[in-house]
Amino acid sequence: MRLSSIFTTTAIFAGAGAVSLLAATLSVGVIESASKSDVLNELDAEGLTWAEVDTNGLQVFLIGTAPDEAARFQALSTAGRVVDAARVIDQMLVEEPEELKAPHFSIEILRNDAGISVIGLVPVETDRAALVEQFREIAGEGEVSDLLESADFPTPNGWDDALLYAIRALKDLPRSKISVDAEHVAIKAMTESEQVRVRLETALNRRKPEDLALQLDISAPRPVISPFTLRFVIDDEGARFDACSAESEEGRDRIVAAATKAGMTERAACTLGLGTPSRRWADAAALAIGKLAELGGGSVTFTNADIVLIGPEGTEQALFDRVVGEMEAGLPGVFALEASLPKTPDQADQGPPEFVATLSPEGQVQLRGRLSSDIARQTVDSFAKARFGSEAVYTAARVAEGLPQDWPVRTLAALEVLSGLVNGSVTVLPDSITVTGRTGNAEASTQIAALLTSKLGEGASYDIRVDYEERLDPTLGIPTPEECEARITEVIGARKITFEPGSATLDASAKDIMDELAELLKTCGDIPIEVGGHTDSQGREVMNEELSRERAQAVLDALRTRRVPTRDYSVKGYGETRPIADNGTEEGREANRRIEFKLLKVEDPAAEDPQAETPAEDAPAETAEDAADNNDGAEAAPDGN
Repeated sequence: MRLSSIFTTTAIFAGAGAVSLLAATLSVGVIESASKSDVLNELDAEGLTWAEVDTNGLQVFLIGTAPDEAARFQALSTAGRVVDAARVIDQMLVEEPEELKAPHFSIEILRNDAGISVIGLVPVETDRAALVEQFREIAGEGEVSDLLESADFPTPNGWDDALLYAIRALKDLPRSKISVDAEHVAIKAMTESEQVRVRLETALNRRKPEDLALQLDISAPRPVISPFTLRFVIDDEGARFDACSAESEEGRDRIVAAATKAGMTERAACTLGLGTPSRRWADAAALAIGKLAELGGGSVTFTNADIVLIGPEGTEQALFDRVVGEMEAGLPGVFALEASLPKTPDQADQGPPEFVATLSPEGQVQLRGRLSSDIARQTVDSFAKARFGSEAVYTAARVAEGLPQDWPVRTLAALEVLSGLVNGSVTVLPDSITVTGRTGNAEASTQIAALLTSKLGEGASYDIRVDYEERLDPTLGIPTPEECEARITEVIGARKITFEPGSATLDASAKDIMDELAELLKTCGDIPIEVGGHTDSQGREVMNEELSRERAQAVLDALRTRRVPTRDYSVKGYGETRPIADNGTEEGREANRRIEFKLLKVEDPAAEDPQAETPAEDAPAETAEDAADNNDGAEAAPDGN
């Protein structure tokens, strides 16, 4: 009985121990897992992702390779904030530090009249004391400022040779800056003259070590050239400079380029110097050389701001006058031109001086010949621009001496006469005026005669040969809008207004048809016309619409340049929406690519729809690159519906 009781008690204690051991084991596992997880999370939060964690019971082991001691200590501190620091076991390693990289050894040497300054970093092996002593010998009585530092690293290859070369160069360069490293020496210096500069550059290049890169920037003060001179000649021996001066390298290059274009083949020696009369010396010289080339010979001489142009014997007077006039107009204001044209011994008199003003059918005005003064030329130019528009006038008249006293009055009267013509010309001579051209004014000849008589006096001599054309008469022959629409069809016929492939640019072949249309539409006056563009169905619909509108706008712009009144015109791009033939065939697509002119009526929906019409003044001219397939022509017809 007693034995049974003891066994029972023992069994109870054994069971309790087993349960306690199991509970302890489970508790330790939970603590290990929680400690590992918490420490890892904290390390990651600090950015210490290189560190790993392991546990054994209550002990926490930190494993990994820290980039440096500071990172290792940070990992220990971080783990100690999560668990008891006594439980943290450090098993981390630290990366070996990289070998220190050698610095870049270089020095800057500055020398002027006050002495020598040297700054930079040199190897410890360089004898600084000996180096500074060399600088003192070169500086003489000047000061030597030693701002060198040294570093205990191996001397790089080439350092000693580069330093020795720099010191030798410094002896010859009293005003210089020399930059030195083991592979490169850069020298910037000023010499006393161009000859010294050339000699020094040759010597420095000759004694340079083979493996050393050398950069030279040696300059010499430019001489003062007085007078500043240039002379260019074209004769039987060719084109050449007898003298050439320039204010800068850029200016010299421009002058030489102009001479080369004029036929010069030999190498030009153009002296750089100070004393130019204008910053636009190169502009004036290049212009004069180019104009001399147009004459085909002669000479042009610059002496400061005075220019003398001598043309070749036998040159046509009209050509000489035009070239001189253009040169006078293009020269900068400070320059004064004197031009002369020698005559051959057997050359007959080339006739009296003249002034000619011409008006083209497109409204372009050209003025050439002779005028009595700069003021007279400015007056004539301003008067012409006021009458015909600034963009339409081109003045190539020259100033000449010996013209009649009433020459300014005669030239202005000629321009007034010209403004009454549709196109033509007026030629002014000392004793007569000749008028030729076309007009829509039946009384033009009488009115011109009256004008010339009032301006020049009753004894004035003039010859009027003006043709009256009824279709140009603004008071007669004006068609009704419907008649104008029908005449458009007649003028165009079976022809097409064509464009460059894939663009809204009119083809060169469209010029004739546009000229004829312009002449007709000028007689129609201000009538509401829609210029409509159409394409075939190839390409995207949106791009086709844009291309068709741009082509219509291009036609309208071309009419404007021909002085057609387009105030009531509009443009519309229909794209592929209104075909007149089958887009399934090439012939059909060709027919569908067209320009149509349509008279807009009050009840016409297109005239009331703001989206269907764009005023000519506001219509932009753009391009449609994506509609490249619609690239042929555009047929002109009175109505595309």
